[in-house]
Amino acid sequence: MYDLIIVGAGPAGLTAALYAGRYRLNTLVLEKMSVGGQIILSSTIENFPGFPGGISTVELMERMHQQIRELNISVELDEVLKITSDLKSKQPVYNIITAGKSYQAKCVIIATGAQPKRLDIEGEAKLIGRGVSYCATCDGPLFKDKEIVVIGGGDRAIEEAIFLTGYAKKVTLIHRRNQLRASAILVEKANRNPKINFILESVADEIIGKDKVEGVRIKNVATNSETNLPCQGIFIFVGIKPNTGSFKDILKLDELGFIITDQDLNTSLVGVSACGDCRKKSLYQVVTACAEGATAAALTHKYLS
Repeated sequence: MYDLIIVGAGPAGLTAALYAGRYRLNTLVLEKMSVGGQIILSSTIENFPGFPGGISTVELMERMHQQIRELNISVELDEVLKITSDLKSKQPVYNIITAGKSYQAKCVIIATGAQPKRLDIEGEAKLIGRGVSYCATCDGPLFKDKEIVVIGGGDRAIEEAIFLTGYAKKVTLIHRRNQLRASAILVEKANRNPKINFILESVADEIIGKDKVEGVRIKNVATNSETNLPCQGIFIFVGIKPNTGSFKDILKLDELGFIITDQDLNTSLVGVSACGDCRKKSLYQVVTACAEGATAAALTHKYLS
């Protein structure tokens, strides 16, 4: 019987574990893949406080992991399939069920994060790993001196477009609106980069290629005119989809699948909190995920006390 089980080992889950450990809660972290979460799909983070010039995301996550190891909190690699409980009790005990085990805890913090959204256009699924990618850090080196396309207009898209210029001969960024959504400092940085070209008010309609990416069909949303742009790689950064499928039968979710919480991060179940990119909120950043992880752990300690 654990005091707390944290589902997910990204920035939110690791920070929750850090605070839970300092409260001396008997805590276990369950993670289905690897420590770090989706932030490790980016090579560096420049806006995390305390690291002028930025820090490698892998290094930042390893530092967080080391902190919880020092508190003797372990991360077990096991995918949570569902959570059950006797919900009639005022202080229910939760059964956390994985592929091979069943754990029990008085409280649960869900920090399962999110994953990149797909465009769901023709050619995308067929060419994943054959020129279509959602991770510049993973696949950027494969496109040395190639012409590539980045789709998206937020911070992540601009950051990755800039990163990819370190390998590619040319980077063309496609965005559906006439103005980028990214922060001004990133847009200024991209505009100064001679390798980056912008195609605004346009969407990718089809990814072209038989066995590998050969180009993309682009439609202008204002005129409906279509053009084919030759390229060898396409990197897609158009938002995130929450990893909450395992909880849809027990928690209240919004229409997009994000967990609904109150201002104290409580979900629709007593003793169950949510933090990070899996919950509905206004800002999806590492710094807010960490803040929410700390808050969730502190309020869990208060609940148990």
